[in-house]
Amino acid sequence: MTAEVRTRVRIPLRLDGGVAVDAEAVTFRGLADDGEHLAFVLGTPGDVPLVRPHSECLTGDVFGSARCDCGPQLAEAVARISEAGGYLLYLRQEGRGIGLYNKLDAYALQDGGLDTYAANAALGLPEDARDYTVAAQMLQALGVAEVDLLSNNPDKAAQLEAAGIAVRERVATGVFATENNVRYLRAKVEQTGHTLTLPGLAS
Repeated sequence: MTAEVRTRVRIPLRLDGGVAVDAEAVTFRGLADDGEHLAFVLGTPGDVPLVRPHSECLTGDVFGSARCDCGPQLAEAVARISEAGGYLLYLRQEGRGIGLYNKLDAYALQDGGLDTYAANAALGLPEDARDYTVAAQMLQALGVAEVDLLSNNPDKAAQLEAAGIAVRERVATGVFATENNVRYLRAKVEQTGHTLTLPGLAS
């Protein structure tokens, strides 16, 4: 299935940490899941742009939840991509694809001692239900065939390459560990091979 650009509109972005940039938001038609995903054009993209597929996290991106590192990762991505030139793909895949209410149900189980992946499993849900087919479609609609991928998640690179987007380099994000999210970050390293260096845990 081929997607195409639907609209382009300029939006000034103001994020945590004083990140302030002007971006072009791009919408699409023909995406595989019919979701309302967005691409933000930041800086001046080159032949091999810096790209981050960022999954929506209402609690972290909007409300600043300290239970994850999503908000700081989003602000970092906007700043770094603006400098290098590229695209932020904002994917409507809340809770690693399980939805907001299920994510909050999983949080309740985590409060009882389960890690983020075990909590999903206890709810009868996938550990990670995200599918990056739409991310590849968005890039193809923007004329992008090869990227430098801003991500610690090896699955993103594997899925993009399987969907026809070449990944020249995987660029690590910062590590935003706090006392509230370090158990969550440790689970990402141990369960799904994220490239993070945490206290007492080599990546």
